[in-house]
Amino acid sequence: MNDSTSSPWSLRPVTPTDIDAIAELRATVMRPDLERLGRYDEDRVRQRVRDSLSQHSSVIEINGALAGSITVRPVQDGQWLEHFYLAAQYQGRGLGSAVLQAILHESDAQGTTTRLNVLQGSPARRLYERHGFVLESEDPVDVYLVRPAPHQRDRNARPRRGES
Repeated sequence: MNDSTSSPWSLRPVTPTDIDAIAELRATVMRPDLERLGRYDEDRVRQRVRDSLSQHSSVIEINGALAGSITVRPVQDGQWLEHFYLAAQYQGRGLGSAVLQAILHESDAQGTTTRLNVLQGSPARRLYERHGFVLESEDPVDVYLVRPAPHQRDRNARPRRGES
């Protein structure tokens, strides 16, 4: 739970009864960007999330209601953040930042690198960049971002004037 939004939020594991609601949320949230890229498919947009939610997926709740979802999947060199969707009424209100800060706080405590991808032109990219993600690579559809582990960020930091 976090107090940086107007309503307390929490994370809980995804259950089978959540899958259809998350699939609908994904279809609604991603539709404008997918249509802009010429990649919107009414069935595929839902099926992709149905096929890939896992034990690493969580529901974001506010007052017991589904406000969004997020998956933090362990990979060999850190973790992959995916399926981070917020219902329209919660976008732009600090909830995305609050959830991301909580995930990244845990990631930093574990010394973990976090990666994700966003669609080209997605406004979500600004959110991730504000939280320390940098461009790793991109293609015509996706932008791949990385937030290095704390020890890697420290190594790449330049000393301030007067420091050696």
